[in-house]
Formats: sequence, C-alpha cells, structure tokens
Amino acid sequence: MLFIATGAAAAVGAAATAWPFISQMNPDASTIAAGAPVDVDLKAIPEGGILTVKWRGNPIFVRHRTKKEIAEAENVNVSSLPDPEADSKRVKKPEWLVVVGVCTHLGCIPLGQEGSRGALDGWFCPCHGSVYDTSGRIRQGPAPKNLPVPNYVFTSDTKLTIG
Repeated sequence: MLFIATGAAAAVGAAATAWPFISQMNPDASTIAAGAPVDVDLKAIPEGGILTVKWRGNPIFVRHRTKKEIAEAENVNVSSLPDPEADSKRVKKPEWLVVVGVCTHLGCIPLGQEGSRGALDGWFCPCHGSVYDTSGRIRQGPAPKNLPVPNYVFTSDTKLTIG
C-alpha cells in the first residue's frame, strides 16, 4: 500500500511539474486571433470600390464590381490567359470579388484599380509590373498565377465572413 501511495504521489508531482512546460508550447492569443474568421460589412463598399481587410497576416481585397467590370471579366477568352480560370469559378456572387492581395510573383502588394494603368481597372504590382484584371487573374507580367481566392461565405446580403 505504501509503494502504491508513493508512486501515485510521484506521478501527480511529475505531472504538476511538466504541465507549465507543455502549456507554454500552445500558441499565444495573437496567433490564435490571426487565424480567426473576419467579418466584412458589404454596405460600406460603394459600387466600384475596394476594401482591404487583414486576415492571417495577409491583405484581402473585397471588391464591389460594377456591371461593366463583371461583363469584361466574364467575356475574356480564358484560353489566352497565363493561368486560365473562368470568372465564374472565382466568385460566388458576380458583383463581389474576394482575393488575397499578395502578388504571386514575389509577394508584393498590388495597387488597386491600376491594372495596365487603368486599362483593365484591376491591380498593378509596381515592383515587377504584374497586371491583374478585375477578376484577380494575371494578364501580363512575371507573376505565374492568379491572385488566390480565400475561403469565404456570405452570411447575409450585406455580410461576408472570410476564413
């Protein structure tokens, strides 16, 4: 009985000693918060406007596209693109485009409504000249891929959740 009681006390003591060391390996609150979903109020974005929000340390571009921008994005010959992808595969609602705002060439942040200095009204990466259209697809320059589309859902007509 004495051996069992001594062994149990030693096990409890070892666990109590090890607990702080194991606990310190958990991510801190800022790391957990960085991966948390982000809610976006779509009412704040006028037609033709872009809102940039931060999610997981990256800028996310939320663009309220005009009818002209939607028509231009849908009427592109997809086979002529460096990274062929139809506009319908990149959006859940045609008037809203949500993309990660990091150039796929070297990780720069493209400037909004600057694609081909206004000809495409998309994004322009000033570092190396990559141009993206209003669907976030690479149109010219050294970037190999389109701007990525993050996971997102429309929680209502005026709210969007990223993540």
